[in-house]
Amino acid sequence: MAGTTPQQSDVEGVDAGVGLTALLVAAARAIETHRHDSLAQDTYAEHFVRAAPACADWPVRVEQVPDGDDNPLWGRFARYFGLRTRVLDDFLLRSVAAGARQVVLLGAGLDTRAFRLDLPSDCVVFEIDRAGVLAFKQRVLTDRSAAPKVKRVPVPVDLRGDWSGTLTTLGFDAGAPSAWLAEGLLFYLPGPTETYLIDTVDRLTTAGSVLAFEAKLEEDLQAYRDSTTYTATREQIGIDLLHLFDSGPRPDSAGDLSARGWSTSMHTPFDFTRLHRRGPLPEPNDALEGNRWVFAHKPTP
Repeated sequence: MAGTTPQQSDVEGVDAGVGLTALLVAAARAIETHRHDSLAQDTYAEHFVRAAPACADWPVRVEQVPDGDDNPLWGRFARYFGLRTRVLDDFLLRSVAAGARQVVLLGAGLDTRAFRLDLPSDCVVFEIDRAGVLAFKQRVLTDRSAAPKVKRVPVPVDLRGDWSGTLTTLGFDAGAPSAWLAEGLLFYLPGPTETYLIDTVDRLTTAGSVLAFEAKLEEDLQAYRDSTTYTATREQIGIDLLHLFDSGPRPDSAGDLSARGWSTSMHTPFDFTRLHRRGPLPEPNDALEGNRWVFAHKPTP
């Protein structure tokens, strides 16, 4: 684009649509990082928020929110993202402790696990996302002189296309155990794209591999349109999550994996709120009621 500076070009990946939700999660992680009872630490998160004009005035500490934790967006919903970060951090750390040395982040967004988690030195983290998102992230990390703790391989492809060839070309070994995360991704994708993604993960994994992903069970997402979570997100920062979620029928990805021999378990976020004694609990007209966190393991035949 004529007249576009490198920084303007970089921010295009996260300045609107689903890309903007990556900044929402980054702001939530920043708020979580600064809590006295933090569940997860991401010291890079607030720098992503401050680097993007679309969210330069968003809070990065709960003390910057007039009503604090009573705010349905920057209180309860942000705490949800902090809890999700911790749960998936723990899942990943257990997976590499069990022998996986390849980590694949599907829709990596502004994930910094390669920089902040104590992963084994021989681990490789593949980050799959659109080129604009990865470029913005790299610029911010470079400005902070951030160095990954393990080998990190950006994979600039759109998950709505054929991404497996690029992943393997960049060094992913389908014959070695791997750990996969799809954090806050699948409900933005059309059902057939989700099915293709799950099929591809199954095809590219060997025994001992694991996958964690988030799903929504509601048949009618609009039933929760007036929930405080969605309303506050629309009104305070202009993100209509229900407009971004794909409205078509969702596949039963957990069931599909089970049918292929994977062992799966499904949990509500509230299960982990009770485990950690921090995070959201059920409330009336709750947009989080249908959210499920699925953990799958591909056993030895």
